[in-house]
Amino acid sequence: MEDKQVMEHSKEPKESADSGAVLNGRFDGKVKRPAGGTASQPPCAESGSQRVVASVMDSWREERTRSVEDNEMSLPSLAAAYTTILRGLGEDPQRQGLLKTPWRAATAMQFFTKGYQEKIIDVLNDAIFDEDHDEMVIVKDIDMFSMCEHHLVPIFGRVHIGYLPNKRVLGLSKLARIVEIYSRRLQVQERLTKQIAVAITEALQPTGVGVVIEATHMCMVMRGVQKMNSKTVTSTMLGVFREDPKTRDEFLMLIRS
Repeated sequence: MEDKQVMEHSKEPKESADSGAVLNGRFDGKVKRPAGGTASQPPCAESGSQRVVASVMDSWREERTRSVEDNEMSLPSLAAAYTTILRGLGEDPQRQGLLKTPWRAATAMQFFTKGYQEKIIDVLNDAIFDEDHDEMVIVKDIDMFSMCEHHLVPIFGRVHIGYLPNKRVLGLSKLARIVEIYSRRLQVQERLTKQIAVAITEALQPTGVGVVIEATHMCMVMRGVQKMNSKTVTSTMLGVFREDPKTRDEFLMLIRS
């Protein structure tokens, strides 16, 4: 992996050579480096996993693309766009039931995509702890709601996350927060799965990470093939979860138990 910072956090104290990226349980947004100054390759970013991690690394620096102020400024234009849609559908935006619909729809869409307003570094602060624990940690059945970027209709389902710590653990609720940040955007399920796994990898430098998402896509249920009971399952395995079949099988067995 290239020697580069994953995130910027200028107000944090400068880390010592052996302190890693956690100071008093606080994530400083930097990848852990050895004393010699050369970036160490994280355990879960080797061989095939390295390509997966590198493919979305740039997203760390490009996360917050919308602010609360942006929401306020763009709301009138969004509402106007929904008014145009209503007219295009043959409806009368001035009839009683639709008078406030454009504004309701605009504010709803901003909420559905509120992940653009959040950054991983804000979520992880004060939640990474030094802990001598090297057994698998799993949080499963995390509810997930997202929006298909192809049809702008909902995707919903469950996320299962597991990782093998490497002297650090993450507050359990933060795993759900990471899911929330990336799912509350326009998404495809394949990318969402990778983004969650890479975020955990970069924050903790664990021995391995596994993420599985089971979801229903309304673009397959309400339109197109209209298959009511179809589900899409995607997975991303990094580190020992990818390289060691026994570790992967243990994870898959536990999330289904």
